[in-house]
Amino acid sequence: MKLKTKDLLTLNELGKSELLGIIDDAIKMKKDLKKGVSKPLLKNKTLAMIFQKPSTRTRVSFETGMFQLGGHALNLSADELQLKRGETIEDTAKTLSRYVDLIMARVYSHDELELLAKNSPVSVINGLSDSFHPCQILADLMTIKEKKKKLAGLKLAWIGDGNNVCSSMIYGCAKTGISISIATPKGYEPNPDVIKASSKLTEVKMSNHPETAVNGADIVVTDTFVSIHHQTTDRTNDFLPRFQVNSSLMKKANPSAIFMHCLPAKRGQEVTSEVIDGPQSVVWDEAENRLHAQKALMVALLRRV
Repeated sequence: MKLKTKDLLTLNELGKSELLGIIDDAIKMKKDLKKGVSKPLLKNKTLAMIFQKPSTRTRVSFETGMFQLGGHALNLSADELQLKRGETIEDTAKTLSRYVDLIMARVYSHDELELLAKNSPVSVINGLSDSFHPCQILADLMTIKEKKKKLAGLKLAWIGDGNNVCSSMIYGCAKTGISISIATPKGYEPNPDVIKASSKLTEVKMSNHPETAVNGADIVVTDTFVSIHHQTTDRTNDFLPRFQVNSSLMKKANPSAIFMHCLPAKRGQEVTSEVIDGPQSVVWDEAENRLHAQKALMVALLRRV
């Protein structure tokens, strides 16, 4: 797969065939790895990883992915860069792009990510911002394709906060023909611009009733109520107990429905241990697939060069 876009800041930069191509490539890479087949598609390539916020899955999956593809990853904490001493995002982008072939950044502000991409001649990947988390949804769609053998025509229910992951999921569903039903407390709805754009491509339903959203769903998804962007705010009382995904709520979905969560999970809050550890949960496959989806993405971005 070869992409037209230079950067991946949201999933909206990808066309439908490009997104599906990345997913199919990721599934093949995963199968090849299980067979012991190694292809150094990014030999002698270097990825710079900028982290303004903590990370487990994003850092490890990108770093391991570059290693498996024959490349090298540099872990750059924002505190270790000259950004801490006042160097601008623009100057950082122009400097890093002279050394590396790709930049992945996990930032607080999506505006900073856009500024980084604008000033970088090399591709920039959103490793999570306050607005979007596209890499997570690439892995989610890959997981759904593996489990359900298709994407178009399925129904996905999102329960909880209409956050950055939710916005990316809406874009992902729109691009692949999955209908999405979202249930949030009042005041926690996702970005209206994302809903408006995506509603032209797929069915997007909004409500404040989890039971309605989950009814007949093939996939049930949630995320933490207090995200990395809201750690100083206690928002749990706005969500509990109605927006917790538990066994009672899962029973309202299709019997064959799968449960997904981008992790880390706050057990006993947005999801019970009975669900996340239960037979319908695919969260560990979902986490593993971050590795393969991001490998496919990096190869696709570098093929355009």
